[in-house]
Amino acid sequence: MTLKQKMNTDSDAFEFTALRGIQAGREYYVAMCPLKLIPTIFVFNEASIPAELRAQRVLNKARIPEMASYLVNNNSNYVFSSITASIDGDVEFIPIEKKGIKSKMGQLIVPMNARFLINDGQHRRKAIEEALKLKPELNSEYISVVFYLDAGLKRSQQMFSDLNKHAIRTTKSLNILYDHRDPFSRSIRGMLSQVPIFKDTELEKTSISSKSTKVFTLNSIYSASKALLGKTNKKPVINEDEETFMVDYWNEIYMNIQEWQDIVDGTAKAYDIRGNYVHVHGILLHALGMLGHSLMSEHPKQWKSKLKALNDINWEKSNKVNWEGRAMLGGRLTKVGMNITLTNNFLKMKLGLNLTAKEKEIENKFDRGV
Repeated sequence: MTLKQKMNTDSDAFEFTALRGIQAGREYYVAMCPLKLIPTIFVFNEASIPAELRAQRVLNKARIPEMASYLVNNNSNYVFSSITASIDGDVEFIPIEKKGIKSKMGQLIVPMNARFLINDGQHRRKAIEEALKLKPELNSEYISVVFYLDAGLKRSQQMFSDLNKHAIRTTKSLNILYDHRDPFSRSIRGMLSQVPIFKDTELEKTSISSKSTKVFTLNSIYSASKALLGKTNKKPVINEDEETFMVDYWNEIYMNIQEWQDIVDGTAKAYDIRGNYVHVHGILLHALGMLGHSLMSEHPKQWKSKLKALNDINWEKSNKVNWEGRAMLGGRLTKVGMNITLTNNFLKMKLGLNLTAKEKEIENKFDRGV
């Protein structure tokens, strides 16, 4: 007698449309699961259980609202990858046919008293649960679930380790490049072709190799432009006037830094300039962005003429009087908060701008060598 025949009613078991495969000599299944079932069949390991007795990390609740909001607000074009789980129970796979390719396709029958354990995807599971409360019509959507047959806690812990050890987070630059929902990212990408020095930008990495012909990373341009517009939100909004100012400002900076023009004209190599000057590094770009925000606040009509003072700055790394302790520590560029502020302070003072109370405090500590 089959498992399905043992069931008295349909409510005794879950039935999933599934594909059957083999990995490491073990059967596993890829099933289609309605979102409405996800909160029901999957449970979390409680945080109170010691780590050595759990098979996954503790849920990071701070991640859930953003993930649930993504699902709700993009319900017509969201993408959620598969959940991976183990089943502790007597399951049965009923193939469409006994032989051939269709023997790998069929129905996976799982008794309701079986225990499901998520190996990868607990945050997706919780986000789905919260999204369904806000948008019940998502109930009829499906997510793929990879089911492995349970082989005990040790095996589940190893699965979690194996699934996560090779995972590599995408770079910030690549996220900006591929994020078509974020208006600010779209604006930054659109600006690249409008500012000569940004046309040859490193679009994927967050650092530039010593012999690269790239000048800035996409991530650096994004961060510097947020500072320029005074944006502090994780997902900033931008209007047309701000877009126009952003392009105008960076073009004006370009027109007042000779070495930037030399790179674009081909009379200098980006890697040579990068080796000898500070203004082709992320910290200076960010400080220049901060400078622009202050300029617009203090001199909204004269900001372009004020930027001409940039021509009088000695940008060479060897000029330790200007840059050591500000943009550089021990002769090396450093982009930490304090150094960005000190670099911005230097630029503001060169352009005759007022320092804020916080900037004055940091400047005073710098002068005292604190």
